[in-house]
Amino acid sequence: MTKTRFKRDATAAIHSAASGLHRAKLIDKKTMREYDELCIEPVPEFDARAIARIRKSVNVSQSVFAAYLNTTPSTVRQWEQGDKRPSGIAARLLQLVQKHGLAVFS
Repeated sequence: MTKTRFKRDATAAIHSAASGLHRAKLIDKKTMREYDELCIEPVPEFDARAIARIRKSVNVSQSVFAAYLNTTPSTVRQWEQGDKRPSGIAARLLQLVQKHGLAVFS
């Protein structure tokens, strides 16, 4: 399970309290979604150039990069051509590789 990325420590505490209220059925789903938007860091977006730049910065082929990201070379190629965009966990993994390189997988 991936760790939720909060904007600040304080928002983590606020979100935790709101989650407890939601579990106790004291706030509804709509309100909980509003807390999610306020507290949780949005998933990053990467365009085709940024993805290619990240891959090239770690000096690997599309096939090797795909293996690290647990996807297919075809998907990486589509990302780099702008035909598809990574979302969710793939975008978070790209964010980690951008920040820490492939050492993050060691």
